[in-house]
Order: sequence, then structure tokens, then C-alpha cells
Amino acid sequence: MAVKIVRQENRIALLGAPMSAAALAPGGEGAPASLRSACLVSRLQSIGYQVVDMGDDPPRVFEIDEESPRARNLPAVLQALEALRPRVEIAVKSGAIPLILSGDCSAALATVAGLRRYFRHVSLLYADADADLQTPATTPSGCVDGMVVSHLTGRGASEMVRFWSEPPLVREPDLALFGVSRLDPAEEQALQTSPLRRYLAEDIRRKSPAKAAAEAVERIHGDTHAFVLHFDVDVIAGFQATNLPAASGLQLDELRQAFEVFVTQKHLAAIEVAGYNPTKDPDGSAAASIVDFIAGIFLVRREKMQETAAAAAAPAAAAKPAPAPVDGAIKPDGDASALPVAPPPAPGDAWSSDTLDRDEQREPSEPLEQSTSEAPGETEDSHS
Repeated sequence: MAVKIVRQENRIALLGAPMSAAALAPGGEGAPASLRSACLVSRLQSIGYQVVDMGDDPPRVFEIDEESPRARNLPAVLQALEALRPRVEIAVKSGAIPLILSGDCSAALATVAGLRRYFRHVSLLYADADADLQTPATTPSGCVDGMVVSHLTGRGASEMVRFWSEPPLVREPDLALFGVSRLDPAEEQALQTSPLRRYLAEDIRRKSPAKAAAEAVERIHGDTHAFVLHFDVDVIAGFQATNLPAASGLQLDELRQAFEVFVTQKHLAAIEVAGYNPTKDPDGSAAASIVDFIAGIFLVRREKMQETAAAAAAPAAAAKPAPAPVDGAIKPDGDASALPVAPPPAPGDAWSSDTLDRDEQREPSEPLEQSTSEAPGETEDSHS
């Protein structure tokens, strides 16, 4: 059984994951509501998108967990992931691009797992100030948020690794860390022997954000695999409305240059926004800047998709033969009164709209499902 996902490029499925259970502190669970209040939906609609707001999961809030100091609040984190994953599956099947608003980064496991329902391989661009490569054995805090990449690649807390029945969720060569500006000694050691792609903030700045982004897409096989774009707002240098601001990350304009490359890729399958803590944003200015950023990159994506569609339609239009001249046809130097008039039907003739030359396309509201005896190919829209 193969399911064909009919992409609807002008639709966004908005999903809220109000969770902070994996984070260093509470507050992030309010991120989805705060970003909606900052007019995220109306901004996306104003640039031409249909936004289907799928609502929020039940909140999973940070608590002090003295019983599990090496991996705190794991039951609550897993509950949040189990709630989010099937909703991501529904969003993907609808053909819309999922936009997930999460308080902490652990939602990435549910997002990738939801995509793996339809795609054999899923790649990941992980834009974050941190590598999130800690494990229960190396963590200084027990914060599960700092272990997300380890869990995605099949290491770390066994409960998290087993969230996907056949780990890893993402193969290490298919994952790139983008904009990293701080690494602890254990993470530096892990990267020495790992095929993980990593782009430090200082290297991105030296190479140019757009070039680094294009290289990252190619190296994670984003030109052939569906991929997720994960955006932790702490990757922005000096961004204060997050639990652990980074002083030496990427400037907002540098990040925009990179993301404009990411969002215009054909195989982009989902976008996550994580790490925003509204309790550290009393005047809402940080939320407004995030909304501006998201709307800006989605506008670039829409313009690129329109250009691509127009370029694809041009050869077909050029190849279409010109209609044969008819009596009364207007001549190049004629006037509007010379427009052709169709002759009345002869006795016994009949006209039907079925015989007219039409070029109609209907954008379906539901995905097309096809059953086939052949194994589906490695395409962007098939799964086994």
C-alpha cells in the first residue's frame, strides 16, 4: 500500500506543542499561545497562505525531578511526544506543510517520527546554539532538551531511543548542526568520531550564510530526502526570550539568509520553532520578531514556489498550437466590433462543453491514496 501525498504549497498546518518538561525551566509551554497572540496566523494569511490551525496538545510543564537527576521528567516528555506524533502524521497526509510551535526541542522526535510514517528516510537541519549531544552519562543538569540529537541518532536514555521502534530516527550523515556556538567537552569529543555534519556560527559567518546553507542541504541529502528544519530561537545571537541566551550565535540577518535557502528547497517537509519562553518577554517584542522572521521566510518560499510553477507551465503554453482562424476573426489592426461570432448549429448538430478545449486544474483538499502491488520508490511523496 502506497500513499501519495498531494502537496498543497499554499497551505500551512499549525500545530502547538505546549511543553517545557524537557527544558531547563518552566515557561516555554506558553510559546504556542504567545506566538498566535503575536498575529502569526494573520501574518501568514496576509502573504497568501491558507492556515489550518490544528490547536494544541495538553501542556507538559517543567518540574523539579529529584528522583531522576540524569534525565528529568522523562514520563511527561514521552507523553508530549506521543500526543504530537499522530497529529504530525495527519498534517503531513493533508498535503500542507506542518509548522510546529514547541516550548522545547524534544518535539523534534515526534516531528521526525510523524514524517517517518510516510518517508523511509528523513533528514534534519538542526539550527540551535547547542549541539544537544549530551546523554544521561554526560549531562551536567539532567535536562533532556540537551540530549535531543543523541536521542534522534539512537543514543542516550533508552526510553527516548525506543520512542521509534527501529532507531535511529535520523541517520548521523543525514543530520546537520547549524549555527552551533557552544559545545561542552563531552560533545566536542563525541563530534570527533561522528559523521554528523556541523556548521559552527563562526564558520557560517566566514563562508557566508547562504553558501553554508546550500552546502548543508546537499550534505544531508536534502536534495533527495524529505527533511525537517528545526529552529531553536537561541541560535540568534543575544536573543533574550529563551532559557539560555547565546552571546555569539548568528545575527538575525545572517540566519535569514540561510533560512531563505532552506525554505525554498523542494523536499522541505516540516518546520519547527522551539525555545521561545514568553515569561522572559514581558512586552511581547521578542514574539513579534519571531513572527516577523517566520512570515518573512514563508513569503520567500511562496515566491519561489510561484516562480517554479510559472517556469514549469511556460513550455507547455509555448507548445500549445494556435487556434485555426475562423470567419469574422479580429484582424491585428481591426476593432473590437469584429470579434468572432460562432455560427448557429446546423440541423442535427449539437454542442457540448465536453468538446471544448479546457485547461482546468483542481487543487484537491484531501491527499490522493493509491494502492499498488509494486514497492513505492524513493520519492518525496511515497511510503511503504
